Formats: sequence, structure tokens, C-alpha cells
Amino acid sequence: MTKDHFESQFSMHIEAPIQIVCGYRTGLIARITEMHALYYSRTAGFGQRFETVVAAGLASFCDRLGNPKNRIWASVQDGRIVGSIAIDGEDLDGNIAHLRWFILDDSARGKGTGKRLLSAALEFADAKGFVETNLWTFRGLEAARHLYESHGFTCVEEYSGDQWGTEVMEQKFVRMLPPL
Repeated sequence: MTKDHFESQFSMHIEAPIQIVCGYRTGLIARITEMHALYYSRTAGFGQRFETVVAAGLASFCDRLGNPKNRIWASVQDGRIVGSIAIDGEDLDGNIAHLRWFILDDSARGKGTGKRLLSAALEFADAKGFVETNLWTFRGLEAARHLYESHGFTCVEEYSGDQWGTEVMEQKFVRMLPPL
């Protein structure tokens, strides 16, 4: 085996690290929408209605990133967005943070990326003094549920809904601000 062949074979197996970056970056809205649309089409049968709601809500939120209570993070590998999460600090009343747009590309799953994104978002929410952080999801996303519960979230409400075009058991999770 030649040195060039060995180096070529070896370099094919090294992945670039996944970095967590804060703030808007070009392509963010499109890429987060794409990850949501592809994943939830495959796993829950969601279609155009879901994709439209994600894109519109995310675009509106990005226009509000100037508010210091709002923040978005992306996980980036080789310049490509492979995950995201956001804290929307102004769409819920009562000093409550809304955790939104938490998604990972299949290539980023199982590598601790979700845990890193969730930790960054919750550290921000805690530092801003939100009395609680809420998120909405639906039954069947067991890996996500485990991650939420391991970070102090509790499922407080569950109901059948079809707002995304397919009937699912929607769930509301709440995490209270940890005591000092």
C-alpha cells in the first residue's frame, strides 16, 4: 500500500467536529425548515402544511433576533448546518421561554450534538431568568423525550391534535428555572 493510498483511506474515516454556533447565518431558515420537513415527513407523515408553518414561524422569529431574550444556535459540520435549537423569549406570556426548532440531521444523531444544543439553550434561558421553559412535541419521539426529561422537563399535558395535517398525541413539556 502506498503512502498516498493509506492517507486517502485514513482521511475518509475522519469526520470534522460538530461545532455549536450562536446566531443567524446564511441559509439557516431554509436548512432548519428542510431538516424538519424531511424528518417529520418520514417519521410522522407531515407534509406541506407542516413545512409552511415551520418556515413562516422561523422566518418571523429570525426577524426578532435583535431582542436579547431571543437566541438561536446551529450545529455546524464542515460548514453545513446539521442541527438547530432556539429560545423564543417573547411569544409566551409570564416570563416563559419557548424552546423551538430543535432538530438534528440524521448525520448528527447519536453523537451528543442534541445534548449540547439543548444545554446551550437552557443555559441561556436560565441566565435570562425565565421562570420556566416550555416546549411542544408529540408522542413517539422517545429519544427526544428522554433528552428533555434528563434536562428537567416534565410532560404536563397531552391531547390529540391534527394541527400539522396528521393526527398525533401532542405533548407540552415544562422545565422550571432551577433554584440557585
